[in-house]
Formats: sequence, structure tokens, C-alpha cells
Amino acid sequence: VGSRWAMSAPMPESVKKMVVMDANADMEKIAGMVDFVFCAINMDKAQTRVLEEAYAKLECPVISNNSAHRATPDVPMIIPEINDAHAVLIDIQRRRLGTKRGFIAVKSNCSLQSYVPALHPLRLPLPLPYQAISGAGKTFATWPEMDDNVIPFISGEEEKSEQEPLKIWGHIEDEKIVNAASPSITSQCIRVPVTDGHTAAVFVSFEKKAEMEEIIEKWESYRGRPQELNLPSAPKQFIHYFRENDRPQIKSERNLEGGMAVSVGRLRPDTQYDVKFVSMSHNTLRGAAGGAVLMAELLCAEGYLD
Repeated sequence: VGSRWAMSAPMPESVKKMVVMDANADMEKIAGMVDFVFCAINMDKAQTRVLEEAYAKLECPVISNNSAHRATPDVPMIIPEINDAHAVLIDIQRRRLGTKRGFIAVKSNCSLQSYVPALHPLRLPLPLPYQAISGAGKTFATWPEMDDNVIPFISGEEEKSEQEPLKIWGHIEDEKIVNAASPSITSQCIRVPVTDGHTAAVFVSFEKKAEMEEIIEKWESYRGRPQELNLPSAPKQFIHYFRENDRPQIKSERNLEGGMAVSVGRLRPDTQYDVKFVSMSHNTLRGAAGGAVLMAELLCAEGYLD
């Protein structure tokens, strides 16, 4: 693992001593050792689907960062503060899998965390995410062409940015998620030379226009189920609004509330849409590992990991 360690902090001694097992060959042994698994692997989507279902069928719940099951109708894709109610799909999924305890629950794409929380009370967005290189699993040392560079294409990201929010905002019908019919979303995703932190420039139109202060109040007062339950990884305040013209910034805001908060700023009227603003989140904390841990905490608190 040593050469593939991508964290800025050195590898802890306790981690150095951990034995890395084979997720396929040692599947039954792993499933028997743990209460549930986090899954974040670089494999073909079809292989990933098979692997995750195999763990679930061994009665080992799977909290997944992978995209393989995001479109599976009875697999909940949860942002804990937004659509925690979708967890009821787990019982439906268990019937399909023939399990008593095993299931799969997935996180959304990391870029969504930078703007979907801010849009949740508003809707009708045009997001333009500017994504850090860690979103590709890279560092400047392993991706030197990103130094002093911007790449205006990230494979598959625009499709995820446009489609996944509709599942998050969808409803349960006939034992599956039916995607929301609106809002209409279009996006352009750009890779920028930043280590961690995804930023989105967002343009929004409303069916009924809202005042600027009304929007800010909705952001600052918003609380989700993790805040109600006071979960260990949950930010005390989910969305922070900054009134300074030059905020939010990656360096000063990405680690806000342990990297689990969403930072928003520069809300103002737009000449083509109703309003525009900038929002930002830590893509490897809120958008990846931290978000998966928070989802596990939520599902544990709601009894799904018993």
C-alpha cells in the first residue's frame, strides 16, 4: 500500500500493521469478521455490482462509494441531510436479495455535495463544478500534467451531475425509486489544480422568485436528520453562508466542521437566470469517506445495521 498512500499526513503506525486482504478471495472470511463494509474500489462496474451483492448476500451490509449501484432502483443513494427517508428501500432490497441483514446503500458522486445541499430548498439549477484532482484519486506527484493546468473534461461527471440529483429528490413508488421529473439540470465539469475541494458556480431560476435574504435564511436554518440525531460525524450547521465577496475559498473553508459542512457565498441576481451563487465542499471528506461514515452512522442510528 505504501506507494499508493495519497494522504498528506504520513501513514499511521497502526495502519502500517494492518493486513490487506483480497476482497474477492477472502470474501467469506471478511464478511464473518465485520459488522459491515465500506466499499471504494477501482473495478469494472459490472464486477463491482457482483462483488457488492455477494457481500450483501453474505449478510454483510455494504456502504458504497462506487457508482455501480447508483442507478439500481431499490438501492438508496443517500445524502443523509436530504433524503434519509429513502433508507426504507433497504427492506425492499432485502426481499429481492433474500437477506435478513445484508443490503447495499450508496453515496452520490462527490461533486454533488458541493451544490445539491444548497439547491435542495431552491431547485432548478445550472451547476458548473470545478473539481479538485483528489476527485480522480490523484495527487500532484502522480498527475504532473495538472500542475498549472485546467482540463475542461471529466469523463462521466456531467452525466452524474445531471442525473443523480433526480434520484436523490425522487420518491418511492412500486418498491423502487422513481426519479424526480424536475428540476431540469445541465452542467459543465472542469478539473482544476487544487488538491482537495470541489467548487460549483450555480445559476438558478424559480417558478416563484425568492428574496435574497429569504434564500440565505433557508440555508442557515436548514437542519437534516443527522443534526436532529446529533450524529458524531455530522456538522453542527450543514450549510454556512459567507457574506464576504471573496468567499468561500478552498483553503479557508474546505475543512470547516471537520470537512463535513457545505460553504456557500456570492448570492446575487443574474441577468439570464434569477440568481447565482458559489458553493463548495471537501470532496474526499463530505464527498467521499466522511460522507460514507455519516451514512453508516445514520443507518446504524435508524436500526438498519442491527
